[in-house]
Amino acid sequence: MKNETLGDRIRLRRKSLQLTQKQLAQQVKVSHVAISQWEKEETLPRGENLLRLAEALGCAPAYLIDGDGPVFSENSWGGLHQIPLIAQRDVAQWLDDAGAVRHQLLMHNDMALSQQSFAFRVEEQAMSPAILREDVVIIDPCLSPQPGDCVLALQQQTALLRTWRQRGSEEGVAQFELAPVNINFPDLHSSRDGLKLIGTLVELRRYRQP
Repeated sequence: MKNETLGDRIRLRRKSLQLTQKQLAQQVKVSHVAISQWEKEETLPRGENLLRLAEALGCAPAYLIDGDGPVFSENSWGGLHQIPLIAQRDVAQWLDDAGAVRHQLLMHNDMALSQQSFAFRVEEQAMSPAILREDVVIIDPCLSPQPGDCVLALQQQTALLRTWRQRGSEEGVAQFELAPVNINFPDLHSSRDGLKLIGTLVELRRYRQP
């Protein structure tokens, strides 16, 4: 549509992804009022806000600005994936029944991830300063960890991010240890701490606070 404005393109992309203004605002880290103002073109997204907005909407910044950049979709852009983003506290429920958990938005990634991959926003400090609260991590449940990889595990329905270390086997069952970066958190061992390995961290995203 030649007469589309920047505001029109923001609104159309948001609706095509079935996002509310509030959900989009959570991704871009602005208020829902800002999203409304951008769609009405009362103000314009600039700088990092424009980059985060384009990522959330699955398009190039140039598309939003003048309509000439690419718009990504799994059907039209090989290798691109739409990844649900959830809260860390909802991981156990997500694994049990994904349909019962409301994901905040869809993220886009050009890696060859499995369809079971998902992202969550970190809520703990065990991996600080390597991984901080509010960082977003992408987990692939189909990727086996290598020594030193960061993994997601469950301990009594609590989702934990830790460094994976192989620790031989007991009675033919492979054992592993999960180590934090923050020394205020204990090491955990699969033989005694009731751990269930969920997947391997494949990407970390950190958004600078406005």
